[in-house]
Amino acid sequence: MPRLFQIASMGMALLCAAAPAGLAAPSAPCLTGVNVSSAEFGKLPGQYGISHIYPGRATLEALADAGVNVIRLPFRWERLQPSLFGPLSQAELGPLMETVQLIRELGMYVVLDPHNYAEYVPNRIGSGGLSLDALADFWGRLASRFSEDDGVLFLLMNEPIGITAAVWTDVANRSIASIREAGAGNLILVPGTIWTGASHWFDAQDGGSNAETLLSIEDPLNHFAFEVHQYLDDDFSGTNAACPRTADAIQALEGFSGWLRQHGYSGFLGEFGGTKADNCLSGLKDVADYMELNSDIWLGWTAWAAGEWWGDYPYSLQPAEGVFPPQMETLKPFLKQSHDARASCKLLDTPIRGKD
Repeated sequence: MPRLFQIASMGMALLCAAAPAGLAAPSAPCLTGVNVSSAEFGKLPGQYGISHIYPGRATLEALADAGVNVIRLPFRWERLQPSLFGPLSQAELGPLMETVQLIRELGMYVVLDPHNYAEYVPNRIGSGGLSLDALADFWGRLASRFSEDDGVLFLLMNEPIGITAAVWTDVANRSIASIREAGAGNLILVPGTIWTGASHWFDAQDGGSNAETLLSIEDPLNHFAFEVHQYLDDDFSGTNAACPRTADAIQALEGFSGWLRQHGYSGFLGEFGGTKADNCLSGLKDVADYMELNSDIWLGWTAWAAGEWWGDYPYSLQPAEGVFPPQMETLKPFLKQSHDARASCKLLDTPIRGKD
């Protein structure tokens, strides 16, 4: 999520240059969709239906009808697991599972997204108050609930911050091990640190950059991909009205794509977005174009963000009385338009193409 809610367009010549020689004609990535926000809203602990809520049928049906085939679904770790290393809350788990079931009945995939920025309020993972094993315990409990459905993807954490890539890699490996020990073979999405920004993938950190340390991710099933975010505004935060840095954003995605290709990995763009400004609309198109041209290594994308409680939020993709905002209309031509993604997409089953 853009940090605001935590309290000139590139030409086709450049986009084509990003695609590797011999690449087949562009096609939609496996998964093309949106974030649907609101379950992560409100002060903690809150009350379901008052402080936070999951999307309703009307919203999800409208998105499915528009061609969306994946929903990234944010929620708060603290609500699902009110006590660290304790059982999951049935009061919170029930609405989550019902929503996932509805999304799946509508033919869409779902990405489970603990929207916590590497913290369990008030402590940061790895600090004295939050053990490195806490997230692994949570994921072991949650993964077992969805282990029978390979249309549910597990994003380990939204936008880790305040934690080094080296420590985060350790935490991610513990969480992956816990998921597998729970008997879940679901595809896992691994973010990087510094807001998991593609523009920060190679930034120097104590112990090594994301690009260096995340090469040590271990999964006995080799069934994982890396997730990044990339906004188009002045500071890449997703909080500004204009999108003047699309060229820089594409350059950041190119750098990350080169890393994926070098090491045989796949990527997923979990967040990008913009307002109704002309340079945001053209920027959204350029990013979607880039994803198509590189769909051999990109599993897909989820734009930010629909949600019934956004109101006049300038980045909203929420339909109103059946009408989508201009941002969603811009993205519609790039939607997969098929909910049978696995039948036409090998990356969903084999996201690792062999390490160097």
